[in-house]
Amino acid sequence: MKFISIAFAGLVGTLGLASFSASAADDVKTVAAINQNSATLVGKTVSVQGKVVKVNNGIMGRNFVHVQDGTGDAKTNNLIFTSKQTAAVGDQVAASGVVVLNRDFGSGYMYPLLIEEATIAPKK
Repeated sequence: MKFISIAFAGLVGTLGLASFSASAADDVKTVAAINQNSATLVGKTVSVQGKVVKVNNGIMGRNFVHVQDGTGDAKTNNLIFTSKQTAAVGDQVAASGVVVLNRDFGSGYMYPLLIEEATIAPKK
């Protein structure tokens, strides 16, 4: 019986079915999921991993970094992070920040969804 338990444990581990305690990496969401569930995420910190597709640095004292991860459609495949940190187009990054809806900077700069106060780090 002990052999069967060990064999089963090995199989579960090999297949990646083992459960383990949650960590920050476990809380990473997809870009599409954040877009689709933005109303329930307001004020919460979210994390994504993806590719930087556009960067606008030094606007209103912050950098605007657009991240995509291959999920979503034309309306839900992009997230914009504002941060003191930046990245280059093409970089793979891990980004975390606070979800804000309907952020209006004035002068026509209105963002239905924005991730503010973000930390942006190269993905390892």
